[in-house]
Amino acid sequence: MKNQTPIEVVLTKQCCFFCAKSVAEHPFVSKPSFDDTVSESVRSFSQRDAPHMFDSALAPIWVSKVLVKLNGDPKSALKFFQLAKARVGFSHTTESYCILAHILFCGMFYLDAKNVIKEWILLRREIPGCDWFDMLWLTRNVCQTRFGVFDALFGVLVELGMLEEASQCFWKMKKFRVLPKVRSCNELLHRLSKSGKGKLSLSFFKDMVGAGLSPSVFTYNIVIGYLTKEGDLETARNYFEQMKQNGLMPDVVTYNCLIDGYGKVGLLAEAIIIFEEMKGDLNEAFKLASEMLQAGLNLNIVTYTTLLDGLCEDGRMKEAEELFRALLKAGVALNQQIYTSLVHGYIKAKMMENAMDILEEMNKKSFKPDLLLYGTKIWGLCSQNRIQESEAMIREMMDRGLTANSYVYTTLMDAYFKVGKTTEAVNLLQEEMQELGIETTVVTYGVLIDGLCKKGLVQQAVSYFDQMTSTGLQPNIMIFTALIDGLYKNDCVEAANRLFNEMLDKGISPDKLIFTALIDGNLKHGNPEEALSLRNRMVEMGMELDLHAYTSLVWGFSHCGQVQRAKSLLYEMLGKGIIPDQVLCIYLLRKYYELGDINEAQELHNDMMMRGLVAGTMDITVPLHLFSHDVNPAASESCISVFMFSCDMIIKSTIRRCFPGLKKF
Repeated sequence: MKNQTPIEVVLTKQCCFFCAKSVAEHPFVSKPSFDDTVSESVRSFSQRDAPHMFDSALAPIWVSKVLVKLNGDPKSALKFFQLAKARVGFSHTTESYCILAHILFCGMFYLDAKNVIKEWILLRREIPGCDWFDMLWLTRNVCQTRFGVFDALFGVLVELGMLEEASQCFWKMKKFRVLPKVRSCNELLHRLSKSGKGKLSLSFFKDMVGAGLSPSVFTYNIVIGYLTKEGDLETARNYFEQMKQNGLMPDVVTYNCLIDGYGKVGLLAEAIIIFEEMKGDLNEAFKLASEMLQAGLNLNIVTYTTLLDGLCEDGRMKEAEELFRALLKAGVALNQQIYTSLVHGYIKAKMMENAMDILEEMNKKSFKPDLLLYGTKIWGLCSQNRIQESEAMIREMMDRGLTANSYVYTTLMDAYFKVGKTTEAVNLLQEEMQELGIETTVVTYGVLIDGLCKKGLVQQAVSYFDQMTSTGLQPNIMIFTALIDGLYKNDCVEAANRLFNEMLDKGISPDKLIFTALIDGNLKHGNPEEALSLRNRMVEMGMELDLHAYTSLVWGFSHCGQVQRAKSLLYEMLGKGIIPDQVLCIYLLRKYYELGDINEAQELHNDMMMRGLVAGTMDITVPLHLFSHDVNPAASESCISVFMFSCDMIIKSTIRRCFPGLKKF
């Protein structure tokens, strides 16, 4: 064999690098440290072979070539890069920094990649005409490109306060269609507005939208906040309306900016309009109300009604009562709506005696019941399963010349499902609502589809789903969640997956609830890897797993026999302060016993007892056949129902969120 050049020596020793692990003093920490054995291999190479390479003036070029050869092994590439940098008199080229950034990002060493980019920029920032994006773009083919590396570059430029360079980088990214994340753009917007470059921030906001990025609530808050401080309230209000048209819900910061802006220029009437629309932070609402009163502004009855209604919706009945009494004491003429809001709040808080007292007071004041009051009464009766009285109330309405609306019938339909009157619930739509010409809303279809799925009538639910879409109504995420969950529970896995893809095609972003339903369904049908993939997608999207998600994961992996993974997830949830219930812990322990891993089971049992998760006297070794899905459903129903709790709670939570006031759980 002919004599090898120093670079050929390096390349033939690539196998050493592929088993590389980090030394203890490694400066980057986004991945675990490397094995000492490989660190020794790299160190041995640097001492024995590298000196020949680094003696040459071409060493920086050779280093770049070695890094390219290590593109499939980010750990070794990073270690080699650090060893080369430590050589006296050696400096990495821009190409080497860019190549390593790509390699690390492809290997999902995101923090390490960001740190390498930051080091590169800090070393080269004083060089005139340095175009960071171009340099990184030219080396993109070193491995299968993950364009998120360009977002990392953009973010580092913003973090270092290089705002003009970041703006230039965005222009290049827009040109090459590798756009940064909205979160990164928000940071640049924020810094521009805070550094006295508000006009540039407005220009950048327009560039964001023009590039096809979808601004978040935080994005709009930055822009609206800047405009109100500049006194441009008309433009601020236009953006406020625009964000709502785009389906974004203004938060307390948005309202604060507008109210403060209107108040500073004396437009108190406009401030009241915004205040009355504010539904988010009640504490902040009271603070704003106090400031207005101190400024000599008399709040009208509509504003007081908004406040009281908000307190009732939030379950803060003590404060609602205090406000109600204060209004009476102040001699404010209370209207029927404020009484109705209080009745609704009492019913929601299950304070029926208080609700009846208010209704009696309304009778004494000769308030004529309207549709809103009747709807509140019917909802209260339905929440107590007093179906016959609810039906009588609807007849009383009709006798008074009032026609029940979709809300009233949907409330009754929900109550029918709750007490097991499925036929009556379906007939309510077919025989009454449609015959009377009452509008069937998405909410109505949502209750109907959810109720049918819970009763196992999933094909009928699919039929109504198709009927809803054929009329032009678009299903919301609650309906997709209910139907996907129902399909999984009825072994229609492919149909459930198709429906999920249809939801994505419609541009509906999955939330935590539907991800949990998908995870639960896949685990119940023996697809643990798909479930894990869904869990990882949740994490990547910034979602925090809750009790229901972890319960589905721990139970599901236990059911699939992957007890070590189930145990790992159990400790993960405990590490986040999420406490599993005793039934879940016992199920995992019993699975260990069933698989014959007695020592592991005993160790886990002792740890659970120490943490107070299970009782020490509990018989953990009860045969696991009671928990099997293969036995007669009647024999295992009481045990299995415990583990169906997670998904049921998900759907109930969704209904509560989408249809407030419809149902008590």
